[in-house]
Amino acid sequence: MLASLLLSTFAPISVKQQQSPFCLLFHNSSSSKWEATKNVLGRRQLFSRRVAVPETPYSEEPNTNLVCRPKRVVHCSFKQCSDSYDADYDANVDVDFVASLLSSCSTYRECRRIHSFVEKGFGKSVLFIWNNLISLYVNFGKLWEAQKVFDGMSARNVVSWTALIGGYTKIGRLQDAFRLFNEMLVNGIRPNGATFVYVLNACARCSAFELGSQVHACVVKGNWSNVIVESALVYFYAQSGNLAGAVSVYDRMSKRDVVCWTTMIVAYAQSGDGDKAMEMFNDILSSGLRPNEFTVCSILKVCGDMKALNCGRKLHAAVVKGMFKNDVYVGSSLVSMYVKCGRVPDARVIFDGMPKRNTVTWTSMIAGYAQNGLGIEAISLFRSMKSRRIIANSLTIVSLLSACGAVGLLHQGKEVHAQILKNSMHSNIYVCSTLIWFYSRCGEYVYGSRVLELMPSRDVISWTALISGCSRLGYGSEALKYMNDMLWEGVEPNQFTYSTALKACTKIEALRQGKWIHASANKTGSLLNVFVGSALIDMYAKCGCVNDAYQVFDKLPKRNVVSWNALILGYARNGLCKEALKLMYRMEAEGMKVDEFVISDVLNACGEAQWENECSKLQCLS
Repeated sequence: MLASLLLSTFAPISVKQQQSPFCLLFHNSSSSKWEATKNVLGRRQLFSRRVAVPETPYSEEPNTNLVCRPKRVVHCSFKQCSDSYDADYDANVDVDFVASLLSSCSTYRECRRIHSFVEKGFGKSVLFIWNNLISLYVNFGKLWEAQKVFDGMSARNVVSWTALIGGYTKIGRLQDAFRLFNEMLVNGIRPNGATFVYVLNACARCSAFELGSQVHACVVKGNWSNVIVESALVYFYAQSGNLAGAVSVYDRMSKRDVVCWTTMIVAYAQSGDGDKAMEMFNDILSSGLRPNEFTVCSILKVCGDMKALNCGRKLHAAVVKGMFKNDVYVGSSLVSMYVKCGRVPDARVIFDGMPKRNTVTWTSMIAGYAQNGLGIEAISLFRSMKSRRIIANSLTIVSLLSACGAVGLLHQGKEVHAQILKNSMHSNIYVCSTLIWFYSRCGEYVYGSRVLELMPSRDVISWTALISGCSRLGYGSEALKYMNDMLWEGVEPNQFTYSTALKACTKIEALRQGKWIHASANKTGSLLNVFVGSALIDMYAKCGCVNDAYQVFDKLPKRNVVSWNALILGYARNGLCKEALKLMYRMEAEGMKVDEFVISDVLNACGEAQWENECSKLQCLS
């Protein structure tokens, strides 16, 4: 339905009609009037308002596409304006006067008062005034008020619809935005560039690839292409994981701005092509454009992911010299970059030198300590964070629990658990999954199972955290029981679930359950994973089924050191020393080094005399 409406609504538009989508929200008047309008819209003072007084009365009907008309301004207070309006609202009140009040409104309370003035003085006749009211309510986050104004309008134009669609998109009510867009097309209203920008952003946020592609077709058909719309298209394709589509739109752009460059950098970074992201950043600098803070944050993330410390330090030097020196987001990205590169002391220097920090900054530093096994430092920093009344988010709690689990700080982890309950974060699936992992890591899997039981919803990560914990602690039967419960609940195991469950089977030599897991993994395709395959080889070998272990090994599309070692040790421990030595020779022939631990185990299992005899025959060791 929406696709057919999109295709039937548009006809080719001449190049002369093409405008920037944000300019379309304004009156298409002469340049002098446009500058005057911008000057009025730019004045935002709370206690002193600039209010328009018309030089001559307007005789013509106001243009409905106008957001705020040009005007001569004088100073008066908001109270004086409202009082004078209350006194004679039933008279012929000039629209410019109300337009100036709307342009200078800075609080929701003022917006409500002006709304009442408009209701009394104008009714529904002056469309651009009501469009302004919708935009004001949207800016204040009062979407229900904006919707009420919209519903009460006797006539609407593209600005009315676009303002409300943009409001719903900004707060994440994407289905409402799509519903309005559909109604707009049903009512025969042609979208403009700004409408397309909002709809494309909504499509990007919910991966509505089909609708976004149809909007792209309409942009091309209607000749709405400009740098803002095309940047939105690049962003849509990048967020949808279609890098080729993003590159195609980008390459066809006749003009590019820093927003478009930054979008492409993020797209390459998300696809794992850090080198191309770096190349794009160099192209920005070569073109003479000045990167914005989002560009710097994006490339710092790439530096961290690629462990490109030298590049990160050069960016750091540019920041210190004055480019976004005190920007909290750039500072947080620097902290994260140094942490990812393993330079925790350098990250702490940046952190301590920041004049202003937010939750992301504190979380990045805590995560840095957690990832490097510095649990005590992470706890200490979290206490400093709480003393400064910085609100912790779910990522902060996850990082903190990881730090406590890594070094076995059970008591401190329980304190964090109390904070989770106090702040009502116990319904967050990621926090609870990390909490299960923490208790299992500290040897208290019973507490972990209790957390799992109380979770309102459980996913494969939550179950796998408990199964893995039980398996690691040697409670193989309990691990297999929880996997059975997970399957009864309808949760599909992932590759890590299979590998941990197979390790549990190995520890208790549960061959029957291991074969069942083998069959299940084979159906889902998880058997092709090298870690699942290695765990399965180890399980069969330790249960004495060496032939089955070899069959799994032989069918693996990719083998790592763990796969080879599992089968070699399986042969040796089952008395098949000749086969173990042959496999070691084959392993070396394929360019993989035999581990000293494996050699030692094979030597102990086969005996020194037999080792020397077989090695002399096979000439596998020098």
